[in-house]
Amino acid sequence: MLNKETRAAGPRIDNGASGRRVWLALLLALLIALATACGSGNGTGNGGQQSDPSVSIEPVDVEPIAEPEPEPVVVGYRAPLTGMPMEEESVQRPIAVMVNNFAAARPQSGLSGADVIWEVLAEGGITRLVAIYQSQSFPEAIGPIRSIRPYLIELGESYQGVLAHAGGSPDAYAILQRQKKPYLDEISNAGGSFWRESFRKAPHNLYSNLEKLREGAEKRGYKSDVIIPVMRFLEGDELVPGESATEIDIRFLLEKYKVSYSYDAATGRYLRSINDSPHIDMNNDEQLSASNLVVLGTAHRTLDNEGRLAVDLASGGPAVLFRQGKVVEAEWERRDGDVIRIMKNGSELPFAPGKTIYHIVPMKPTFAEHLTY
Repeated sequence: MLNKETRAAGPRIDNGASGRRVWLALLLALLIALATACGSGNGTGNGGQQSDPSVSIEPVDVEPIAEPEPEPVVVGYRAPLTGMPMEEESVQRPIAVMVNNFAAARPQSGLSGADVIWEVLAEGGITRLVAIYQSQSFPEAIGPIRSIRPYLIELGESYQGVLAHAGGSPDAYAILQRQKKPYLDEISNAGGSFWRESFRKAPHNLYSNLEKLREGAEKRGYKSDVIIPVMRFLEGDELVPGESATEIDIRFLLEKYKVSYSYDAATGRYLRSINDSPHIDMNNDEQLSASNLVVLGTAHRTLDNEGRLAVDLASGGPAVLFRQGKVVEAEWERRDGDVIRIMKNGSELPFAPGKTIYHIVPMKPTFAEHLTY
């Protein structure tokens, strides 16, 4: 019978021969374990066994991982008059504003927001600007706004635009009223669509904005859904051939009035100056610029002692197009119900995407004498 101390200690191993046999057995087991471990780490990678060189391993064909198909490029909308990408289709009716370009009216407001600008002579050798607003909306002022002439009606109407002006020549009023043109006149039918500013003297202080003009057009019941002309534009990174032309001077009639452009290759736009000073938009202090410049020549005829003009916008004639820092000589033509288009060898020349400024100069003394580049 074991006492408590014996039970707690467990089996006894005596110090005799049997004890030595136990320790030898343990030592032998330890040596075998160490030898096995060393043999498995000999670098063969097959548990210590040498590879048989006569055995060939067939390669396994691994199916390549298919790359995901690229997402299709979604072609969005493009503004009809600028070719610039739009998230939504630009369908609002154009507004054609007659903008004063007399020295006392500069710098004007809102010209940098126009899709297209036309510069054409009025009385006394002074030019007037017709600014076409279609794809952009902004709340700031547009102006100063001045009177209208028959050929200015033609320009604005060719874009299906609502005409915004203050007064007009007798011939212009006859056309507007008898032919029921869509117009907003500060004097006769839409005074609430305009306001006068105090920082300039009349008549160089009349302004409006797109919100007021569109509200005025809606109030008078003018159609909002019209077919807007679509211009042709270069595709993607398409480059145009032609002679380099990066500095351009345009003269109309007055020796003291010169319009100049300098091409900025970084932006692809021509920066506009008047008499060598940047032509600025008062709204944002931004120098006016355009991706395309057109100079076209046509017949001008003086109608009366006031110096009012008739300008031929139907017969066609010479034109010069500037885009991407290059120049191409061309012709202009206009079909009934359409805008003026710039043609070369019977095909319409595409514009660079962006804004366009047109300049209409007389044919006297010659077309070429009004343009230097």
